[in-house]
Amino acid sequence: MGHRTIRRTSVTLPSLDEPGRYLSSVASLEGGRGRVAEFHYGDADLRALELAETHLIDGRVTGLRVQRARLDKLRVDSVEFIGCDLASLHWSGSKVTRAVFRDCKLLGAILEDVTLDHVLFEDCRLDYSTLTRVRCVGPVVFVRCSLRETTFDAVDLSAAALDDCDLRLAEFNGGRYRGLDLRGNDLSQLRGLAVLKQVIIDRAQTPQLAEALAAELDVTYGEDVDDT
Repeated sequence: MGHRTIRRTSVTLPSLDEPGRYLSSVASLEGGRGRVAEFHYGDADLRALELAETHLIDGRVTGLRVQRARLDKLRVDSVEFIGCDLASLHWSGSKVTRAVFRDCKLLGAILEDVTLDHVLFEDCRLDYSTLTRVRCVGPVVFVRCSLRETTFDAVDLSAAALDDCDLRLAEFNGGRYRGLDLRGNDLSQLRGLAVLKQVIIDRAQTPQLAEALAAELDVTYGEDVDDT
């Protein structure tokens, strides 16, 4: 079983390529009795994807392109999502365990009441997304992800680490962030700094936070004031 480690945060990855394991190709993610296991689903172009009360176990989803996706009360265990484009994604009331999202587009996604445990986001685009009451109950890692203007509202990222991510104008509104590892990122354009108490940064990032705070407070520098 593989792992992906960023500094002190280590995510356990799905073990889908073990000797003797075979993933069966499926034509749909809507399985009998709401369960799809040991599967491969890929290269599909869908107008809409709606899954409710479905359990995805030990599988790989590749090249899925959806114009509108709605996922509700979904359980995901040991699944990889590779090269997927889930437009207009609304994901709610779900739990995701030991999962990988790699090279995926989740632009403008809405995630509400989703629990994450051992989840890796790598080279993904989540720009303009809104995460509301998302909880990281186990390690979660974002690597080289774009999170421009993403809003984190009442989320728990205390078990998360971000590395080399684009956080321009990302906004934090309430939530729990103690222990969030922000080393290795440019923090100069963050918003909502007041809630980022007890996060982990490098000393070299302190000027970046100062720059972000000055922008958030809309301060005026003395050298720009005409005192005449």
